[in-house]
Amino acid sequence: MISGWRGVSVVYDRCVELGREIKRLVEPMEVDDFQNPEYYPPASASREVVATYFLVMVAMDHRLSRPGKPYEAFVDGKLYHGADLLYRLGSKKLQEDPDFFTAERLSRATVDDVRSWLSVGGASPPDPEVRAKLLRDLGRKLQLLYQGSAWGIIVESKGYLRRGVGEGFVDRLKVFTAYQDPVEKKAFLLAKFLERRGVVRFADPHNKELPVDNHLVRLAIRTGIVSATEDLLEAVRRQKEVDPLDDVALRLAARRAWRVVAQHGGIDPFILDDFLWAFGRLCCTRDTPTCRAGCSDRCRGMSWCNGGCPLSGVCKAYSDDRLMVPEHRFLLTWWY
Repeated sequence: MISGWRGVSVVYDRCVELGREIKRLVEPMEVDDFQNPEYYPPASASREVVATYFLVMVAMDHRLSRPGKPYEAFVDGKLYHGADLLYRLGSKKLQEDPDFFTAERLSRATVDDVRSWLSVGGASPPDPEVRAKLLRDLGRKLQLLYQGSAWGIIVESKGYLRRGVGEGFVDRLKVFTAYQDPVEKKAFLLAKFLERRGVVRFADPHNKELPVDNHLVRLAIRTGIVSATEDLLEAVRRQKEVDPLDDVALRLAARRAWRVVAQHGGIDPFILDDFLWAFGRLCCTRDTPTCRAGCSDRCRGMSWCNGGCPLSGVCKAYSDDRLMVPEHRFLLTWWY
């Protein structure tokens, strides 16, 4: 039971209310099929290429920016930031050196390989040594366990997220160091990418979870679907580094809460994640949420925008500044 662990609880009645409200905002959204070659393999790519590409890219998708040092740069005349820059560089790498995404090449990845790939225009990942180790671990274990095939993970899972004892897709990913997050953020993000691309349709959709990071925790606390002790909230406000157990408690509670929201809104958890990703980047941002700073041009371009925050009627932080917190600070990790 998540509720109450380390002073973090799920507020179920608010989850029900929020689910019903978000349902109407999600319905007109266009669903991203992750086929834009600017970021992803082209539609013509084989399932092996698609599976390996996303396995590698999600493994790299963590902690790209640091305080005072955003991960952003121009590529071919266009400015990219954070994950957008990561996937832009991933797509370029796939086009220019597709063999890099093979198990054999991954097993030999060096720090210099990571730096030359993911550094551009003054932007570079903060932990190239860790990323190189994660890539080598992926390559070696793919060779040892799946004959070098990322698609083989799906085959062996028989298309289930959870199956038996450790036999499902999410469970099998835990052999890879990059996917050992206790809250399984990267595992469910990878599952979302692969299902949306049509590589697999999971046979047990009831086992879907949102891939929860600190951004989704921020939204959960602000909307009031997750509560925490005043001491923990104060640590979040002051941007003190939380310990791993507090991070896990916050994210597990948020995962449970968002799943209840999805259930009561009749929303696929992966679709809800799409909405929250956009909503958190455009409206309920870390430092300038629309309810305090007003709508931006980017926010106004979304289908849900009506000149103000579309969730103001059900958001607890809208009328309680104590809950208008940034995301909790937990930097030294490759979990997410």
